[in-house]
Amino acid sequence: MASAVYLITGIQAAGKSTVAQALAERLPRSAHVRGDAFRRFVVGGRVEMSPDPAPEALDQLRLRHQLAAHTADGYAAAGFTAIVQDNIFGAMLPWTIEQIRTRPLYVVVLTPQPAAVAAREAARVKTAYGAFTVEDLDTGLRDSTPRLGLWLDTTDLTVEQTVDEILARARPLH
Repeated sequence: MASAVYLITGIQAAGKSTVAQALAERLPRSAHVRGDAFRRFVVGGRVEMSPDPAPEALDQLRLRHQLAAHTADGYAAAGFTAIVQDNIFGAMLPWTIEQIRTRPLYVVVLTPQPAAVAAREAARVKTAYGAFTVEDLDTGLRDSTPRLGLWLDTTDLTVEQTVDEILARARPLH
């Protein structure tokens, strides 16, 4: 397989990290680009996202997505398939897609039902939800995010089945 980029998004605890890692492990030459790492790189002056984000929080979010896109392009230029995963909602999805130059580009939006996400979140060691609720983010994702790429309800799918679906059904954006 020639180099490509897969962009995987969804709300917190939708399975992005696990699915992206499993997809990367299935491909012969791949890199898993974790968007949240770019958020954690900011030590002094980091502004977290909130339901009513400050302009600086939005600037840092755009920077985070831009850095992830450039990193994915760098891996792809070196012959790797890059799998980028992060929380990318609303108008940020098409904006982030524009930042990625590599083609083919596959976009996958994981959309498990809120009850399944809440159960996954309760079973995790880390807590992803602070000022947000599962329902708020799920509604925001579904109502404000353009229907680009493969939207995949993973409520009843295992990680392996999810990767199978991505490999079988994802189509490159034009």
